[in-house]
Amino acid sequence: MNALEQISKSSMKENVPEINVGDTIKVHVRIQEGEKSRIQVFEGTVIAKKHGGISETFTVRRVAHGVGIERVFPVHSPAVDKVEIVRKGVVRRAKLYYLRGRVGKAAKVKGLVR
Repeated sequence: MNALEQISKSSMKENVPEINVGDTIKVHVRIQEGEKSRIQVFEGTVIAKKHGGISETFTVRRVAHGVGIERVFPVHSPAVDKVEIVRKGVVRRAKLYYLRGRVGKAAKVKGLVR
């Protein structure tokens, strides 16, 4: 194993929840403001997952005050404190970019029936 693989293995998180496209999640992000740091929660629908390994990312979309907001979070970032799964979604696509053009109830993802 070379040095690059060892660094990437050591900086990866062990307890990452199983996040899938279509899930509604809460991402607890650590924000640094000068000397202080605080936790901000970003809740939305996962519309994409990309890459793998140390560079794995997921995109979360929400609508606030009628404006769509998307944020891309690295899975293994130290700024991402915690990820909670609010509800599982059932989708038939790997990327849900079509939700960008939808408004209101049309922008919802079907939930998993148990």
